[in-house]
Amino acid sequence: MAFKELDTVVLKRDMPDLGLRRGDLGAVVHVYGADGLEVEFVTAAGRTEALVSLSADDVRGIAETDLVSVRSLRKSA
Repeated sequence: MAFKELDTVVLKRDMPDLGLRRGDLGAVVHVYGADGLEVEFVTAAGRTEALVSLSADDVRGIAETDLVSVRSLRKSA
């Protein structure tokens, strides 16, 4: 799938070093050639959590059957 700027995408893999999990939603903020993307992941309050350069294979588009949920970034003690 060809993504364009401002597309909402779903992360397909965990990225624990960045606090991101498979299924997190992001917005494409820049497209680099045929396969490179800059994707911003934000909290529900609108604060940027991560801005990541990814391959188009790392994300997928939104599906009709996707359900949005919220999770806390706080780590359990």
